[in-house]
Amino acid sequence: QVQLVESGGGLVQPGEFLRLSCAASGTTFPIAIMGWYRQAPGKQRELVATITSGGSTNYADSVKGRFTISRDNAKNTVYLQMNSLKPEDTAVYYCKIVTLRSYWGQGTQVTVSS
Repeated sequence: QVQLVESGGGLVQPGEFLRLSCAASGTTFPIAIMGWYRQAPGKQRELVATITSGGSTNYADSVKGRFTISRDNAKNTVYLQMNSLKPEDTAVYYCKIVTLRSYWGQGTQVTVSS
């Protein structure tokens, strides 16, 4: 049974930072891609960033230069360092991994507000 455990969300002020973590367990096959998506109220879920097992990354234009995705393959863990947070970054952030199929985490709330 694959499980994804996310942590690191919270309430911060504009300009501050947060670091999200997502640890995967129960995977039988190598994790090809790990990523973060987000969903704001009334909006569709959107890609934030992904990273392959080889370290290739992809970012949404809205977070380029502010967010950094990384992974620890030995720990099956993906991280999202979020700097210079803006109110428009407020959303539920979901972790996703891709092995032979996709798996989603339960989501962690990030709120950016003064």
